[in-house]
Amino acid sequence: MTLPRHVTRSQQRPPRAASAGMEDGFLMEVCVDSVESAVNAERGGLLQVVKQCVRVPVFVMIRPRGGDFLYSDREVEVMKADIRLAKLHGADGLVFGALTEDGRIDTELCTALLAACRPLPVTFHRAFDMVHDPQVALETLISLGFERVLTSGCDSSALEGLSLIKKLAEQAKGRIVVVPGGGITERNLQRILEGSTVSEFHCSARSARDSGMKFSVCIQQCSSSGLKLQAQPDPWGIPSATAALGFVSVRVLGKAGSGLVAFDL
Repeated sequence: MTLPRHVTRSQQRPPRAASAGMEDGFLMEVCVDSVESAVNAERGGLLQVVKQCVRVPVFVMIRPRGGDFLYSDREVEVMKADIRLAKLHGADGLVFGALTEDGRIDTELCTALLAACRPLPVTFHRAFDMVHDPQVALETLISLGFERVLTSGCDSSALEGLSLIKKLAEQAKGRIVVVPGGGITERNLQRILEGSTVSEFHCSARSARDSGMKFSVCIQQCSSSGLKLQAQPDPWGIPSATAALGFVSVRVLGKAGSGLVAFDL
């Protein structure tokens, strides 16, 4: 389970419910690092801790497993249960995606899940990058009532998919927020902003620090300079409150110039 936090652009009126309480300029998504952490997250513990550590809205990703986005009846029940738990424990919005076997938006399932999510705002995640026809899929998401869609332009990265992202943003005409994501860094950020005309985006901003452990067995996470801890605020200027979350991956959506940016710490 992933826990995003999310705020809108101040220069432009956001779509519908997405504007409520989202004026501080950041969205954070906290990713658990193990099955055990995922179980605890589903019990509400992780969401409650994150809500205590941050002062901006928290969005929860609803995804019962990795892999594709074609879900069984049992997985759908898990998703509905996760939505109920997320709302019970104070989620400010939800994120999910579901497709049919032929690569189209699963309108029946999305309609049911959206109904369970309301009145909270909902984002369709990068399942969008696996659709058969992205422009048709975008209209479907708009008609269903999603507030946002995250996409790499159906390519390996947002930079590679930049032309499609621009087309989607132009097609959307403010009816839904198109959020590019995938391989965005401080080096290509400006190019993507200018090339896509979007107001928000999602990018990675990882850094590492030395562990405080005086004894450790190096198996996977050790480098030649010793054990490293991930998910630390970096020079992009992510709020230090995220450091209190420990061994988790953190994604943040924040304001950059006239738009928004999303970070993966």
